[in-house]
Amino acid sequence: MLMFVFAACGAARAQWEILNSGSTADLRGIDNVGAGVAWASGSGGTVLRTIDNGALWQRCATPPDAEKLDFRGIQAFDADTAIVMSSGKGDLSRLYKTTDGCKTWKLVFINPDKDGFWDDLVFYDSVHAMILGDPVDSRFSVWLTRDGICWKKDTSAELTISEDLSAFAASNTSLLWASPTINAFGTGGTSAKLYWQYMQTTGDGLTKPYRHIWQWRSTQLPLNSGSTAGAFSIGYRENDSNVYRFLFDRMVVVGGDYKKPDDSHGTAAYTVDAGEHWDASQTPPHGFRSAVAYDAEAKTWITIGPNGTDISTDDGRNWHALRPNSARGEAPDADRDWNALSLPFIVGPKGRIGRIHPQALQSVVR
Repeated sequence: MLMFVFAACGAARAQWEILNSGSTADLRGIDNVGAGVAWASGSGGTVLRTIDNGALWQRCATPPDAEKLDFRGIQAFDADTAIVMSSGKGDLSRLYKTTDGCKTWKLVFINPDKDGFWDDLVFYDSVHAMILGDPVDSRFSVWLTRDGICWKKDTSAELTISEDLSAFAASNTSLLWASPTINAFGTGGTSAKLYWQYMQTTGDGLTKPYRHIWQWRSTQLPLNSGSTAGAFSIGYRENDSNVYRFLFDRMVVVGGDYKKPDDSHGTAAYTVDAGEHWDASQTPPHGFRSAVAYDAEAKTWITIGPNGTDISTDDGRNWHALRPNSARGEAPDADRDWNALSLPFIVGPKGRIGRIHPQALQSVVR
């Protein structure tokens, strides 16, 4: 009965706002810094910035020789500083950085693998970061920096693959760095898998010096898989009891088949034990989903895609549509045609930018 009340009332109280980006680019990168500052990125070398919570979006200067690049990921630190990542074969995958509010950009790293393709960029802080790329020579391409300047390729044997796997550059969220000691990424292809790396410490600091050992593991995900299907986005929330060895135990992965956007089969999975075991959502999102995030204040998960938006209040077990409310003047398609999100902002094709008001999630009836 509670579920019925949720479904009926959740849609009635949704609050969406479609913003004017001033752009027609296919937007796939979005990063909300806070205090009204957010950055977005997309096709045609496009980078956008707002410093007034989305009321006005500034078209940034195009980075050098980037007019035809597709900026799939962006990570920002404040109103002046951001790093944008392009996705493309070989040297079309690049990183540019600005420190003057996007008036100028500096090229800081080019993919040295001529057959490589970057999918995601994530910074844990201002100097620790990771790039995920499609496999090259049967090994996932993972690049790391621990000073924000020099990048080194991860040569771990566990990244070697014996099947046809890939990652997806859909929303810059299939790669996760959740704590100083763990990161993860999702795959598609012949299998939908989650790879996660965690740090083990050996030694006691007295008779034996401390030694930090990073190890990768992988596990099967109960998601649809194939050349156009798999895990497209990973989200997490901090745990409630610190029972597990990580800072979080609840994670959600969403995806599906982007060529079949209305197919709800295998579009979401969840874990309650820090990734040791995964279960498919009992009530999945109602189609392919490219991004997922958790709103801690509302205690609600939200996932978006081309055919709509869904929310979950039980850590991904069950999902329900979050639909526009025409009585509030919301556009009938306000819930659809989205690629990526960094709450409260969402972005999509043809310069589409929106904002989900806090009341949309906080008013959900449980």
